[in-house]
Amino acid sequence: MSDNILKVENATMQFGGVVAVDNLNLEINEGEIVALIGPNGAGKTTAFNVVTGVYQPTNGAVWFQGNKIIENYPQGKMKKLYKGQHGGEYTRALAPTPDKVTKLGMARTFQNIRLWKSQTVFDNVLIAKHCRATSNVLSATFRLNRKEEAQQRQSVEQLLETVGLADVKNELATSLPYGKQRRLEIARALAAEPQLLLLDEPAAGMNPQETDELTAFIADIRNKFHLTVFLIEHHMNLVMHISDRIYVLDFGKLIAEGTPAEIQNNKRVIDAYLGVAEDA
Repeated sequence: MSDNILKVENATMQFGGVVAVDNLNLEINEGEIVALIGPNGAGKTTAFNVVTGVYQPTNGAVWFQGNKIIENYPQGKMKKLYKGQHGGEYTRALAPTPDKVTKLGMARTFQNIRLWKSQTVFDNVLIAKHCRATSNVLSATFRLNRKEEAQQRQSVEQLLETVGLADVKNELATSLPYGKQRRLEIARALAAEPQLLLLDEPAAGMNPQETDELTAFIADIRNKFHLTVFLIEHHMNLVMHISDRIYVLDFGKLIAEGTPAEIQNNKRVIDAYLGVAEDA
């Protein structure tokens, strides 16, 4: 696991006078599971939003698979377009939109489940497949893309089988138990064929059994899909059990980085989570 897949370099995200992420530097190697932890309001989701193109950073850059995909440049200072690994175009002048970041090979989930409520399990995943479609509006209108559509549907069938949702494929997404809704959201992200999967608090709201199942599930899909996983999580048992390395944010600043054992014994991390006595 020596090949670097993601590098965040001096990333800062400021909203008016509030600095949500302050000079963040981190690296993730191919095949790793890396966690980003910290107290509520530490800037974790903001960091994810910078990496995935939701926000253009106030300062700094993001590198993905050796290419600088996001960098702070003045608005309107355009540079030539570059081709991503999967054909997505991006420019180093402005942060690419999230859909273009997805085409480059990243996919993510969110803190709050964002499924298409009126759609079936199958259709929720199939919709996500369209980001890899090569057909255009004309070919779709005249059904010239039937072969590609059939291949996509077959791929979704296989994916649902792999993630254990084939038996509920025709049910509405919102009819699933909470744990399976979380799993469906991850399956939808996998449909985009990412190399890097970002999970934002995947265990939020889960009971202990669902959390144990999710822990095993993340490890399993890492191996089956040859993924690198970057996750935000407050559930420390999950983080410590599954992570190769952990980064810790507090008030937007990186305060620690290391293995689970190193983080568990880091005094700055303990203080950030539990607070410091007034006379300290």
